[in-house]
Amino acid sequence: MKKKLTLLLILLTLSARVFGQTAARGLEGSWQGTLDAGAKLRLVLTVSKSNDGVYTGKIDSLDQGATIPIEVITVEGDAVRLELKTVGAVFEGKLNSDRSELSGNFSQGGGVLPLTFKRSAEAKPEAPAAKPATPQRPLDVPVDVTVPVQPTAFKGGGKTHLCYELHITNYGRTDCVITRVELTGGDSQQKLATYDGDELASRVIRPGVTANSTAEKLKIGAGLHLAIYLWLTFDKTGEAPSSIRHRLSFKVGDYPDELSIDCARTSVANRSIVISPPLRGGEWLAANGPSNGSGHRRAMVPISGGVHIAQRFAIDFVQLREDGSTHTGDPKDNKNYRCYGTDALAVADGVVVGVKDGIPENIPGANSRAVPITLETVGGNHVILDLGSGLFAFYAHLQPGSLRVKQGDKVRRGQVLGLVGNSGNSTEPHLHFHISDANSPLGSEGLPYSFQSFEVQGKGWGWKPGSTNSTSEKREMEMPLELEVIRFPSDR
Repeated sequence: MKKKLTLLLILLTLSARVFGQTAARGLEGSWQGTLDAGAKLRLVLTVSKSNDGVYTGKIDSLDQGATIPIEVITVEGDAVRLELKTVGAVFEGKLNSDRSELSGNFSQGGGVLPLTFKRSAEAKPEAPAAKPATPQRPLDVPVDVTVPVQPTAFKGGGKTHLCYELHITNYGRTDCVITRVELTGGDSQQKLATYDGDELASRVIRPGVTANSTAEKLKIGAGLHLAIYLWLTFDKTGEAPSSIRHRLSFKVGDYPDELSIDCARTSVANRSIVISPPLRGGEWLAANGPSNGSGHRRAMVPISGGVHIAQRFAIDFVQLREDGSTHTGDPKDNKNYRCYGTDALAVADGVVVGVKDGIPENIPGANSRAVPITLETVGGNHVILDLGSGLFAFYAHLQPGSLRVKQGDKVRRGQVLGLVGNSGNSTEPHLHFHISDANSPLGSEGLPYSFQSFEVQGKGWGWKPGSTNSTSEKREMEMPLELEVIRFPSDR
């Protein structure tokens, strides 16, 4: 009898152990935890278990408004592994003795963070940090705004123009979005122009940043830079103000209100140089000529530690034929272009301070270059004249072996310097001409100039004599504007 009683006690003990193991809580249920990933993220882990013992689950990130499925749940004794493959994350932890707490590490993208879940019944999740009703107002807009090159008034198309740039650097730690630019006369307070939205974005460049939308173009990230190309036109001669003030408006970080600053006042110069034509005759198209959107005007180039627009007022002179084209016959033969071999003329008395010769000519074509394009070859065979008073005339893309001058020569107005060709960074025979403030084709600032007189014959590529876009307008003391077709005096 005693043996039977002992056996019964043993069986009862074993049955209690088996029952206890079966009755113990598993992973199924709702758990709460907080992941400290710089910002604290409140998480809810929900696990279900099917009749055949398969676990399924998800994690809800309350602060991110995201639900993340758990693809694989492995439970071996107290060890738990959760695989969240859609976000490339893994949680590995252990259940405590009463299975009310699950502690371990959350791994994602090479980072490992501690994470503890508590069953919802026992959990006391952290309340979200209280957010201020309104972000703190910045001390000021954290930008530096400059006008690196003083604008100079010049005439073109019977009107007066100003062309210059605003440079803006964000010295803050949050984004600054420029929302509006207002220009006024410095002394008269005359409203000159206001730009915002798409119109402002069309005038903006973000150096080193690919920006396609208006929002991207107007946003200046922390430590980044933006420049605005400005071009003002006045209907009457003499209307240009003596100075210009700028009022810029911004949205700074998450501060909801727009902030405005008055800054970057600049004076206006009136020292446009008067020169003679660099060519003779007519049907000269001012390709890439002065306008706010031309390739030359927006060629902002960093040279020798500074950013310059040497070609701000440059013109690529090509000569049109009666049928509106620039050539006849085979377009890959330079000799078939009307302007090929034309005399390039000194626009004023001066001294030759730069020459380059011996660069072979290109076969005409958009991507055809006879030599690699470097700072030495970009202008092809060229001549630079020192006109005095800090002014330099640049003639580019001349024929090799055609230069009639050498460095140090003194030249007279109208003297032949070389022949128009197709060397350097050139797609077809033409004369590139500009005036700048230093003896450097690209490391200088382009300045406006005026011709004593010329005739406007029409406008646009494909222009033909007698066409609807033909005209005959005499201009004096002006600069040709982009795509105008002009005739210079032939008695040079």
